[in-house]
Amino acid sequence: MADVKKSTEKAPAKAAAKKPAAKKATAKKPAATKDTSEQRTTRAQKAAPLKAGATKAAATKTETTSDFKDRALSKAKSAASQGKERTGTAIENLSRMIEDSAKTIDDNVGEKYGNYARSAADAVSSFAEKLNSKEVDEIVEDAREYVRKSPAVAIGAAAVVGFLVSRLIKSGMDDNDA
Repeated sequence: MADVKKSTEKAPAKAAAKKPAAKKATAKKPAATKDTSEQRTTRAQKAAPLKAGATKAAATKTETTSDFKDRALSKAKSAASQGKERTGTAIENLSRMIEDSAKTIDDNVGEKYGNYARSAADAVSSFAEKLNSKEVDEIVEDAREYVRKSPAVAIGAAAVVGFLVSRLIKSGMDDNDA
């Protein structure tokens, strides 16, 4: 019987040893939750000026960005308007040159080819008039529509224009070297 008592005495001691460990863990949870809410409130109070500063900086950044965008847009429109005027003048001059050369073509090649030159001069002149009568925004919208309708022609035209511009730049560089 003594052996039976020893085994029963040990069993309750083991059970008692496990329970206090469980009580300590549950005792910490409520205290931690209370501390966390207080810490959050304290952190929020400390962070409020920082948050306000960040919000103000973001608003300033947005204003600066939109101001920069507006200035860039106005400069681009101004440059496009100047380019449009120069292009219109250059096309009108080209039309006059073709018209002036039509008489020479009549004398050298024949009246039939001179008429072709005159019709080409008229076409170029009407294009210059259309270009001068439109605003930059209208020209941009017309270009967008044209690209949507026939993208292959637009890509080809862009390639030709790029080639011509590169040749002009290269010839300008050659003139500066001489």
